[in-house]
Amino acid sequence: MMNIKILGPGCAKCHILERNVHDAVKELNIEADITKVEDIMDIMKYNVLSTPGVVIDEKLVSSGRVLTVKQLREMLTNNQ
Repeated sequence: MMNIKILGPGCAKCHILERNVHDAVKELNIEADITKVEDIMDIMKYNVLSTPGVVIDEKLVSSGRVLTVKQLREMLTNNQ
């Protein structure tokens, strides 16, 4: 099972990214544990300079932008 974290304090962009992650996982029909990380100290552990961020299996794969469902599908497929 894949572990996906969405990093962000709860802004509008973070919510859009979270929805896109859920949509991409559903479209790919993969098992994933999706977690929203809002605590700034926990976010800083990933060396994120700007949010939102995406972590797949403890590897930071994106920060500072809202990925589309298509971009997320490609990322998730490459990380399976």
